[in-house]
Amino acid sequence: MSSPTVSSSPDIKLGKLTSPVSLVIDAILVAGFFGFLFTLLKSHVPSNDPKMIFLWAFLTAGCMSGVFWLAIQMFRVVLTAQHLANKQKR
Repeated sequence: MSSPTVSSSPDIKLGKLTSPVSLVIDAILVAGFFGFLFTLLKSHVPSNDPKMIFLWAFLTAGCMSGVFWLAIQMFRVVLTAQHLANKQKR
């Protein structure tokens, strides 16, 4: 048998798990991560054409930054839910 999760427990009420400030902080982190990856990936594109190097480094950094955004959001939501659950259990 699996133990009940935080969201299915009737005595624990979850509110809003993200805030506008946390979204702005996450956007800044993702922009920095994108810039870092873009500069790193430019040297790994197997082409001599500067347009192709820019295109593929941009597209790859964009995809990886999207995954980074999702990871940050999942981490923040789970951490916030755990903190709320611990506060309400006391």
